[in-house]
Amino acid sequence: MVVVIPARYDSSRLPGKPLADICGVPMIQRVYERAAAARGVDRVLVATDDDRIRDVVRAFGGEVAMTSAAHPTGTDRIAEAMANDAAEIVVNVQGDLPLLDPDNVAAAVTPMLADASLQMSTLMTPIRDDAELRNPNVVKVVTDAAGYALYFSRAPIPHRRDGVGAGVIAHRHIGLYAYRRRFLLEFARLPPTPLEQAEKLEQLRALERGYRIAVVEVADAGVEVDTPADLDMVRASVRRSGGGCHE
Repeated sequence: MVVVIPARYDSSRLPGKPLADICGVPMIQRVYERAAAARGVDRVLVATDDDRIRDVVRAFGGEVAMTSAAHPTGTDRIAEAMANDAAEIVVNVQGDLPLLDPDNVAAAVTPMLADASLQMSTLMTPIRDDAELRNPNVVKVVTDAAGYALYFSRAPIPHRRDGVGAGVIAHRHIGLYAYRRRFLLEFARLPPTPLEQAEKLEQLRALERGYRIAVVEVADAGVEVDTPADLDMVRASVRRSGGGCHE
């Protein structure tokens, strides 16, 4: 099993995000080390098009693959990096998860190990308040009784006709994916689908084409660093855990 971390330097809200300093350690290194600590991981690879990221990864002893700068998504970048690899299972871990729980990586892969016909799996965690449910930046997922995705949306799903307190628990999708490598390469070649384009959610391409996506529930999503405020939150968490970061 190989974990691939797609990383690009440009970010509209936080330029240079993968190299952001977190208590003396660049963010990409923290993600890399946490992914490497997951059970069953054979290799961790950073896929990037930026020489600065490449140099930092090599400096801490990490493995890096240089990819095209033209890729519209991280999935496309990972597919290029894995095109000639022998790994059966590839895990896509976002490069902005410096507090990644290694157990979440192992959890995402569990359905793939249990069912050789399954091509893709991902994670979810319970939504804890109405503001999170209604936030379009929070992707929601609903599953069937067997734990396979029915739909992903930026809208609040499921709709609770009888009020906030009624019905099933809503879940937040965590964008960590496991793929069969052959499926990943095929998926990256498929054109976008109508629902994918409407919601701006890649995973809908798989559902629209009839592929099952197993969804595993985990306790927590962790902090995804999108803004300077998120970065401050991560630094505070590392500080509390004894990882440095002086005021």
